[in-house]
Amino acid sequence: MHSDSRENDISVIVVMGVSGSGKSTIAAMLAHRLHWIYEDGDWFHPESNIEKMHHGEPLNDADRLPWLRSIAAWIDDTRKAGNNGIIACSALKRAYRDILVGARRDVRIVFLKGDRDLIARRILARADHHFMPASLLDSQFAALEEPTKDERPIVVPIAPHPRDIVDAIVTKLGLGRAVATDVKPHIAR
Repeated sequence: MHSDSRENDISVIVVMGVSGSGKSTIAAMLAHRLHWIYEDGDWFHPESNIEKMHHGEPLNDADRLPWLRSIAAWIDDTRKAGNNGIIACSALKRAYRDILVGARRDVRIVFLKGDRDLIARRILARADHHFMPASLLDSQFAALEEPTKDERPIVVPIAPHPRDIVDAIVTKLGLGRAVATDVKPHIAR
């Protein structure tokens, strides 16, 4: 089990940002690179949230609370099992990150930062029929509270190639030497 008192001992990484910033791609690539468990926060949404987003309705805090609690439970289960995991999750507001990270010193935030125009182009180019339509992007940016220094975020720009973004994250977190070669990556679900 990972100790919360050891600053450099990271058990879970939350890859956050607005829809279209590349959270799922970067988190999956990072999990593969580190041989950690991967989850996507979208998989934790109740059907009512998915329907609401499909219809272009932004989620409110009441909609998000059970979703955030489910993700926090996964984080705690991963930590208790002594595993390492990476989850892609928008985590737009400080209050949301407080639920996901809080006093868990072994859980770190990676913030994928990009400008609205680049992200809008990426959403329009998606072929995966994501349930987050481009029309909700403005509400995402309106809700975004960028992580502050006390949250110890790793902030990376989204313009570079995904491989370069993952390299930057691994370097900034000091995880380059922590990769086990005898462990196979595991994608949950």
